[in-house]
Amino acid sequence: MATSTSAGPVGGSVWGRLPVVSHLRMSVGLQRGMLVAGVVLTAVFLFVAIFAPLLAPYGFAQTSDAAGPFPTQAPPSPQHPWGTTVGGFDVLSRTLWGARTAAAVIVVAVVLSIFAGVVLGLLSGYLGGWLDRVLVVVADAIYAFPSLLLAIVMSIVISHGQSSLWGGIFAAAISITVVFIPQYFRVIRAETIRLKAEPFVESAMVIGASSWRIMGRHIFRNATRTLPLIFTLNASEAVLTLAGLGFLGFGIEPTAAAEWGYDLNRALSDATSGIWWTGIYPGSAIVLTVMGLTLLGESMNDLADPRLRGRRRAKTPRHGTTAAGAAGKDAAA
Repeated sequence: MATSTSAGPVGGSVWGRLPVVSHLRMSVGLQRGMLVAGVVLTAVFLFVAIFAPLLAPYGFAQTSDAAGPFPTQAPPSPQHPWGTTVGGFDVLSRTLWGARTAAAVIVVAVVLSIFAGVVLGLLSGYLGGWLDRVLVVVADAIYAFPSLLLAIVMSIVISHGQSSLWGGIFAAAISITVVFIPQYFRVIRAETIRLKAEPFVESAMVIGASSWRIMGRHIFRNATRTLPLIFTLNASEAVLTLAGLGFLGFGIEPTAAAEWGYDLNRALSDATSGIWWTGIYPGSAIVLTVMGLTLLGESMNDLADPRLRGRRRAKTPRHGTTAAGAAGKDAAA
């Protein structure tokens, strides 16, 4: 018995500390249902993004096959289950390939945002002084601009109106990065300022540890615990920003990659003609992806609140006490 007890925490410490797994264990009721729904939708999105070349019947820019050119604005059929667009693209293939483009932009944008935001937040919060004041003013100035408008300006500056595959992905990702950096910067800065006054940091200062060692080994590990939560929330915003850029004509060219926002833009004229299939599927893909990422992020954010965990822990003994009291009354009777 002692051996199994000692081995249990070791396995739990590795698997149970993972962000999603630990939150699933803490969740109950409706909150667990929301978290599971978010996990399922996000997993489907990632699965489609990874295996899009195998799932899609055609290429994202393919307009013909061995039988000849594809028909334009054709309704759903066995050859084209979700119909075709005005340009002759297969809607199913474009929608599946669009998941890969969205995932690539999310990864590049969020990785760049985390790297820049964490570094600037650590430096600003720990060093303080004029550097902290300058960075805070710059972050506030970026917040003053509408995020989509700022992304449009950055996209024009970076891509100059012409977007290749990786050029368009990096242009959209860097545009989104500029919007997201202040969010990571403020979170890490606030945590750094709080942690700088903790006893373990002061002890490291007393023994002569360098500022880089303190920031890298002591503050960084504790200040970045909330990054998985911000990542999921910003991922949904990245999908919407990418779709907005594509819808307004500042995204990726259709011959370079499939993009849901561009497909929605091309489907505007089809809606008035009763051609629903060119817009309903890419629009649904955006809604389901954003919904899954939002449910995942919001559920993790709620479960990370110690007040919610405290309520659940306090509730369990209350039931146990009631049951013990009832058993005592029965025994006395």
